[in-house]
Amino acid sequence: MSGPEHSCGVVGISADFDVASAMHTALMIIQHRGQESAGLSTFNGQTIESVKGNGLVTVALPKEEVKGLLGHVGIGHVRYATAGNKSIAYAQPITVTTNFGPVAVAHDGEITNFAELKEKCMRGGSTFLTESDGELIIKLVAKYMNQCNDPVKAIRAVMGELDGSYALVVMVGGRLFGVRDPYGFKPLSIGKVDGGYMVVSETAAIDSLRGDFVRDVEPGEICEITRDMYKTYPNPVQHPRATCMFEWVYFARPDSVIDGVGVYEVRRNIGRVLARECPADVDFVMPVPDSGRAHAIGYACEAGIPYEEGFMKNRFADRTFIMPTQKEREFAVSMKMNPIKKTVEGKRIMIVDDSIVRGTTLKKLVAMLRKAGAREVHVRIGCPPVIAPCYYGVDMKTRDEFIANHYSVEEICGIIGADSLGYISYDGLIEAIGIREGDLCLACINGKYPTIIPGEVHRSQFQSTLNHDFQ
Repeated sequence: MSGPEHSCGVVGISADFDVASAMHTALMIIQHRGQESAGLSTFNGQTIESVKGNGLVTVALPKEEVKGLLGHVGIGHVRYATAGNKSIAYAQPITVTTNFGPVAVAHDGEITNFAELKEKCMRGGSTFLTESDGELIIKLVAKYMNQCNDPVKAIRAVMGELDGSYALVVMVGGRLFGVRDPYGFKPLSIGKVDGGYMVVSETAAIDSLRGDFVRDVEPGEICEITRDMYKTYPNPVQHPRATCMFEWVYFARPDSVIDGVGVYEVRRNIGRVLARECPADVDFVMPVPDSGRAHAIGYACEAGIPYEEGFMKNRFADRTFIMPTQKEREFAVSMKMNPIKKTVEGKRIMIVDDSIVRGTTLKKLVAMLRKAGAREVHVRIGCPPVIAPCYYGVDMKTRDEFIANHYSVEEICGIIGADSLGYISYDGLIEAIGIREGDLCLACINGKYPTIIPGEVHRSQFQSTLNHDFQ
């Protein structure tokens, strides 16, 4: 609830049964990746039919309508929207009819050269209904299909145009493709289910369908998914990696595995590193639910301090980050969290969370614990200070919103009202993830971007390497 917000999740299934219900289940499992809208599209042998709506999967995709979607191949999407982009027109998958058949696309990520490519398409005669990356991508797919009449060649040509992050599921008629950007910013995994294969943003969805994880889609790879197998079209160019570190820190479900590394394991490791780097004399450790739970467990185990649940979470309250005013956001926090007074009263408490962006939520939570009688409240954070905007699909767009850009750690501690504040170190985070620094996107905490960002002066070691290797 207090961390940065993510963009979307995608799924595609090809099987010997009607896939809509299975995709509905998968979307419910990855619901945390987007809660503004959801959609399903299936190919019935002649056309692509869709069900889309605003809200959670259970509301946006009524089961009676899902049952009416026939077809052994389909794709699905859950979406997170920033303010102003909540129209049903932005719900995905996006479908079009072309002279080579129906096409549908669903997208997780953010295209950094969207404005440039959109302007180029409009000069060529295209019109746009939205500011959606997905609409741009499907227009580019259609363009290149007209030129080469081959889905794989068309998708590869589109990848050559796109900058930024994307995990795509693309349906061209009855053919299904999973696509991951060359940096691998966003996760995408292949699974074997009874009667077919699937591709999905997180492995937990494969587990929910009682399937078996096969492997991750590699960065820059196109995978064609059929009911009997998957076929791979690797990236022909050697490319640096930059998987988003926030997938392990916050975004992904704890029971998912990304690029061979378990999310729960990483979060527990973060807590262990925090305990070594930022110790404190407290009576017990508690999480900010749910994002800080595994971090807090790791901290408690490493420090040998009891673990307690000190907050009760109302899972049906409105989400705080979309509230238009600070007063409304603070009221929403009170609606969402309530201290367990008998647990916290008179105690020295350590609360653990994944990250601090603005600091407003933690300030309110610390005040709530003090009002409930806590004697001391110490705060530990499982991510180094966030200092730079994300241009790859995370809703953190301006430097002004980051409290760490305006105040020191000691000053932030005073602002949120804590007795002490500690962040995991930069090196400690990399140690906890267990992937070398050169394979991670850490731009939001070091200001070094893997790709060229319009208006940004910083370029990461990845871009320098790319320029050196391919000039």
